[in-house]
Amino acid sequence: QVQLVESGGGLVQPGGSLRLSCAASGSIFSISVMGWYRQAPGKQRELVATIIRGGMTNYADSVKGRFTISRDNAKNTVYLQMDNLKPEDTAVYSCKVVEGLRLRDYWGQGTQVTVSS
Repeated sequence: QVQLVESGGGLVQPGGSLRLSCAASGSIFSISVMGWYRQAPGKQRELVATIIRGGMTNYADSVKGRFTISRDNAKNTVYLQMDNLKPEDTAVYSCKVVEGLRLRDYWGQGTQVTVSS
Protein backbone atom coordinates (compact mmCIF):
# COMPACT_ATOMS: atom_id res chain seq x y z
CA GLN A 1 0.00 0.00 0.00
CA VAL A 2 1.00 3.57 -0.68
CA GLN A 3 -0.06 6.50 1.46
CA LEU A 4 -0.18 10.07 0.19
CA VAL A 5 -0.05 13.14 2.42
CA GLU A 6 -0.85 16.52 0.89
CA SER A 7 -0.11 19.95 2.27
CA GLY A 8 -0.03 23.58 1.24
CA GLY A 9 -3.64 24.48 0.58
CA GLY A 10 -5.35 27.54 1.99
CA LEU A 11 -6.94 30.89 1.29
CA VAL A 12 -5.24 33.32 -1.05
CA GLN A 13 -6.22 36.52 -2.82
CA PRO A 14 -6.54 36.66 -6.61
CA GLY A 15 -3.12 37.04 -8.17
CA GLY A 16 -1.46 35.28 -5.26
CA SER A 17 0.53 32.06 -5.10
CA LEU A 18 0.42 28.75 -3.29
CA ARG A 19 2.62 25.66 -3.37
CA LEU A 20 1.10 22.24 -2.85
CA SER A 21 3.12 19.19 -1.83
CA CYS A 22 2.23 15.51 -1.88
CA ALA A 23 4.53 12.96 -0.27
CA ALA A 24 4.17 9.25 -0.92
CA SER A 25 5.20 6.60 1.59
CA GLY A 26 4.72 2.91 2.22
CA SER A 27 5.49 -0.05 -0.01
CA ILE A 28 6.83 1.79 -3.03
CA PHE A 29 8.53 -0.06 -5.86
CA SER A 30 8.52 2.69 -8.46
CA ILE A 31 6.22 5.62 -9.12
CA SER A 32 5.78 6.26 -12.82
CA VAL A 33 3.25 9.10 -12.97
CA MET A 34 2.45 11.75 -10.39
CA GLY A 35 -0.32 14.25 -10.87
CA TRP A 36 -2.70 16.80 -9.45
CA TYR A 37 -6.44 16.90 -9.99
CA ARG A 38 -9.09 19.28 -8.70
CA GLN A 39 -12.80 19.31 -8.09
CA ALA A 40 -14.83 22.45 -7.65
CA PRO A 41 -18.29 22.40 -6.02
CA GLY A 42 -20.88 21.05 -8.42
CA LYS A 43 -18.29 20.11 -11.04
CA GLN A 44 -16.53 16.96 -12.10
CA ARG A 45 -12.96 16.27 -11.08
CA GLU A 46 -10.51 17.47 -13.70
CA LEU A 47 -6.85 16.96 -14.42
CA VAL A 48 -4.60 19.88 -13.53
CA ALA A 49 -1.12 18.57 -14.33
CA THR A 50 0.90 15.37 -14.53
CA ILE A 51 4.58 14.55 -14.57
CA ILE A 52 6.24 11.28 -15.47
CA ARG A 53 9.36 9.90 -13.87
CA GLY A 54 11.58 11.26 -16.64
CA GLY A 55 10.24 14.77 -16.14
CA MET A 56 7.84 15.23 -19.05
CA THR A 57 4.85 17.31 -18.00
CA ASN A 58 1.28 17.84 -19.12
CA TYR A 59 -1.04 20.70 -18.12
CA ALA A 60 -4.68 21.58 -18.47
CA ASP A 61 -5.10 24.53 -20.81
CA SER A 62 -6.66 26.57 -18.02
CA VAL A 63 -3.47 26.50 -15.93
CA LYS A 64 -0.73 26.62 -18.58
CA GLY A 65 1.71 29.40 -17.89
CA ARG A 66 0.50 29.82 -14.30
CA PHE A 67 1.06 26.43 -12.64
CA THR A 68 4.25 24.37 -12.53
CA ILE A 69 4.42 20.72 -11.55
CA SER A 70 7.67 19.15 -10.37
CA ARG A 71 8.78 16.03 -8.52
CA ASP A 72 11.59 14.82 -6.32
CA ASN A 73 12.03 11.12 -7.08
CA ALA A 74 14.34 10.57 -4.12
CA LYS A 75 11.64 11.84 -1.77
CA ASN A 76 8.67 10.39 -3.72
CA THR A 77 7.15 13.85 -3.59
CA VAL A 78 5.29 15.91 -6.17
CA TYR A 79 4.79 19.66 -6.01
CA LEU A 80 2.41 22.09 -7.66
CA GLN A 81 3.49 25.73 -7.75
CA MET A 82 0.42 27.85 -8.45
CA ASP A 83 0.96 31.48 -9.43
CA ASN A 84 -1.43 34.21 -10.54
CA LEU A 85 -4.30 32.35 -8.94
CA LYS A 86 -7.84 33.15 -10.05
CA PRO A 87 -11.18 32.65 -8.27
CA GLU A 88 -11.99 29.88 -10.75
CA ASP A 89 -9.03 27.91 -9.39
CA THR A 90 -10.96 27.40 -6.16
CA ALA A 91 -11.35 23.66 -5.62
CA VAL A 92 -10.23 20.66 -3.63
CA TYR A 93 -6.88 19.60 -5.06
CA SER A 94 -5.89 15.94 -4.86
CA CYS A 95 -2.71 14.19 -5.87
CA LYS A 96 -2.57 10.84 -7.59
CA VAL A 97 0.34 8.52 -8.20
CA VAL A 98 0.67 5.47 -10.42
CA GLU A 99 2.87 2.90 -8.75
CA GLY A 100 4.47 -0.41 -9.47
CA LEU A 101 4.48 -2.87 -12.33
CA ARG A 102 0.70 -3.25 -12.06
CA LEU A 103 0.23 0.52 -12.45
CA ARG A 104 -2.02 0.94 -9.45
CA ASP A 105 -3.57 4.34 -8.70
CA TYR A 106 -3.33 5.88 -5.26
CA TRP A 107 -5.08 9.11 -4.23
CA GLY A 108 -4.44 11.66 -1.55
CA GLN A 109 -7.16 12.96 0.75
CA GLY A 110 -7.34 16.35 -0.91
CA THR A 111 -6.52 19.88 0.19
CA GLN A 112 -8.74 22.94 -0.17
CA VAL A 113 -7.56 25.88 -2.23
CA THR A 114 -9.73 29.00 -2.05
CA VAL A 115 -9.00 32.08 -4.13
CA SER A 116 -11.01 35.04 -2.92
CA SER A 117 -10.65 38.68 -2.01
